[in-house]
Amino acid sequence: MTQADSPAMTAAEMETLIREGVPLAGGFGVAVTELGVGRATLRLPYKADFVRPGGTVTGPAMFALADVALYAAVLSVIGRVELAVTTSMTINFLTKPPPRDLRAEGRLLKCGKRLAYGEVLIFSDGSDEPVAHATGTYSIPQHAPVTIAVSGYHESDAPEKIQ
Repeated sequence: MTQADSPAMTAAEMETLIREGVPLAGGFGVAVTELGVGRATLRLPYKADFVRPGGTVTGPAMFALADVALYAAVLSVIGRVELAVTTSMTINFLTKPPPRDLRAEGRLLKCGKRLAYGEVLIFSDGSDEPVAHATGTYSIPQHAPVTIAVSGYHESDAPEKIQ
C-alpha cells in the first residue's frame, strides 16, 4: 500500500456517520482526528459523566470508543456500508485512566469479503502507555467490491487465473 492510497471515506464523513448513525457514541462527543486506509484515530473528550467510583473513566465509555474506532477503520476500507456490524469484541483494561480525554488508535489486521478483524489501543491524554487494548471482528454485508486491500495486495497484482 502506498501513501497515495486514500480512505474510502473522509474523517468528516465518518464523524457525521458516528453522530447520526451511532448516536450513543456520537452523544459522547467522539471525534475522528485521523482516518487512513485501514486505520482510524478517534478522541473521546472527558466528561464528568464518564467517571466511576475510584476516579477513573468508566469501562463502557472506553468500550464504545474502541467499537467506533474499529468501525471507522473498517469503513475506511469498504466505504459507507452502514450495516457492517460488530460480531465480537474483547477489551482488556490495562490500567486505570485518570479523568482525561482518551485517544483510540484502531487498525485493521485483515479485511476480507465478509469479515474484518482489527485491534484498538486506547491512551489517556498525555500518556504513551495504553490504558486498554481491544480486538474485534466486524461482519460485512454484501456490497460493492472493495478496491483497496489493507495488506497492500490488489487483485490486479494476482497472476492470471487458470481456466
